[in-house]
Amino acid sequence: MPHFVIDCSETILSLQKPEDILQEVHKAASKTRLFDENDIKVRLNPYKEHYLVGGKQDDFIHVFSNIMEGRTTEQKATLSNEIVSVLKDMFPNIDFIAINIRDFEKSTYCNKNMI
Repeated sequence: MPHFVIDCSETILSLQKPEDILQEVHKAASKTRLFDENDIKVRLNPYKEHYLVGGKQDDFIHVFSNIMEGRTTEQKATLSNEIVSVLKDMFPNIDFIAINIRDFEKSTYCNKNMI
């Protein structure tokens, strides 16, 4: 925890190496100091077809962030700004770059080490 899942048009990968995208998002999340760096997970899902942005196939990047509850609105806003800023710098010609943050409930979260 946390998880950052990056959905994007596949053409994004011709503009930057996937490894660089993953690393930059990881660094941006770590920079906020909201998480232990070793706990940050980042994944990339490129879409070659079967997507629309504004009714057409246009390039996009959207990060779905899932974090444990307990952070303030200000902390989550800082996290959003850090990640979108780094992606904006990497992809200055992509018009749609966004993130949303969802909270996990601590009471319902479970991983194998908890059993």
